[in-house]
Amino acid sequence: MNYLKQTDAFTRGLEYVRLIQELALEPGMVDVINNLRDRISICTWIGDNIDTINAQLKIYLEACHDCFHPQDRPHIQIFAVPIAQSFGIDGLCNIFTTPITILVDVGRIAPIDWLSIVAHEYAHAHLGDSGHNQQFVRILSHLCLGLGLEPPEWEPGMEATLRNWPYCNSTIDPLEFWIGQGY
Repeated sequence: MNYLKQTDAFTRGLEYVRLIQELALEPGMVDVINNLRDRISICTWIGDNIDTINAQLKIYLEACHDCFHPQDRPHIQIFAVPIAQSFGIDGLCNIFTTPITILVDVGRIAPIDWLSIVAHEYAHAHLGDSGHNQQFVRILSHLCLGLGLEPPEWEPGMEATLRNWPYCNSTIDPLEFWIGQGY
């Protein structure tokens, strides 16, 4: 009976990963299947826990929405997923999906900073652009003020700094979260 429960969770997790691969900018960004050492553990943990994690991310998404008038809120969906480490990112906004998709690797950042990464990616979704320019700062500052986070102030040449604004504390081993050791 316990084996069947694990198999069901694994199957749910595997189906979730495959669905999210279709929403990423490219399927290889979500590369759980090729992780031969941990793929069973990761998919099983996702199958058992992803609804809870995504519910928390949706609360943060709604908090971002609340910073704007209803008519100014873009249609966005948000999901947690392990992003392949080779991409070196904690989250992404795919403006080419309908609705716009935000993916967050919650294993790469401390839970206390999940709101910060959601706000950053929300600013991209709101603009419909992946850049870190003056318009991005305007939207992100508005969000930060509404959410109680430190807002950036625009200065020419600060695009690199904005890639990590608001600052998020990185975890030591992102996969620990996804196999259930960091949650």
